Amino acid sequence: MGRRRQVALAKSIQFALFRDPKTFRKTLFGRIIAFFSIFYLKLLRYEPDVFRKLRNEIWEISEEQYSACFLSGKDKALPLLPMGDLGFSGSTFFSTSNSAFLVKSLPRHFEHSFFRHDLFQPYYEYISTHPDSILVWITDYIYAAYTSLGTLVKTTPAHHIIMENMLCGKEKDPAAEKWETYDLKPIDYFFPERDLVPDPLVSQETLSRLADEFPDKIRLTQSDYDDMKWMIEADTAFLASANAVDYSLFLVRFPASSAPDVIGKRSKWRIGLASTDGKWKYRAVLLDFFWAKHKLHAQAMTGVIQTFNVIGRQGPMTITTTADEYREKFLALVDSIMEVYEP
Repeated sequence: MGRRRQVALAKSIQFALFRDPKTFRKTLFGRIIAFFSIFYLKLLRYEPDVFRKLRNEIWEISEEQYSACFLSGKDKALPLLPMGDLGFSGSTFFSTSNSAFLVKSLPRHFEHSFFRHDLFQPYYEYISTHPDSILVWITDYIYAAYTSLGTLVKTTPAHHIIMENMLCGKEKDPAAEKWETYDLKPIDYFFPERDLVPDPLVSQETLSRLADEFPDKIRLTQSDYDDMKWMIEADTAFLASANAVDYSLFLVRFPASSAPDVIGKRSKWRIGLASTDGKWKYRAVLLDFFWAKHKLHAQAMTGVIQTFNVIGRQGPMTITTTADEYREKFLALVDSIMEVYEP
């Protein structure tokens, strides 16, 4: 991503967070001006009152605290820092300067339309009744108010989510180099986004990390094991009810002596749950649940890959499986990396 594009997109996102959507009015002049924009977009918050309730009432993030994360520094540095890595869908990522939140673009229509039209309201209702869920905190959704050349030719993404950063506090930790991350999915699946039709924008480094394996066990008390198993079953049942597949468990571990801070509610899997062997602390979150089996793109890809698989015989795939089957294998994966250990 070029420097000019980075600056324009970071400022567009910042302005959106401090713009009141209720005062915005579309005009013909505004449409014309916006259409010829390549990098700068006029972005708006989606359902700001609902997201505010989640932040304030469920996740215990004050608006003052939240807004401060997106303010420019005294040296007029960018309010958001571009991250060098791209997601598997070609997404762009920014981090707030304090590393508390990430901004992720959703460049594929079937993903952002699924979140807005199918998942958003159920997500809000589920989180409201399951405050200790480990589904990733999505704290805002921002979208382009106008169509522009930049969005049409895909130089600048028009849809973005803001979510918690599980690496919050790492940069201030003296043991930062010992932090480890794992993006875990059932490893017996063939991944078409890597092995068949990868996005041309996705780096080889990113593709090489598609399905991590955790080489150890998370050692827990019986109580913590039971709590985690119950919550992961509830969270994945919710995702299955939305017909979602291909989600992953993002696992972070760092030395037990570290005590990185977080913003918002201090639930144990966010601040870092200490393992019973005294070696590590763990953070865990469920993310990337934007692939829905019933969306048109997913249906089309399923047909293509089923045809390919007659010849290629690559085995079961993440996007041709059912939501219930994916959940079953995902639960088995999570259970395989946990064990009760109480010395």
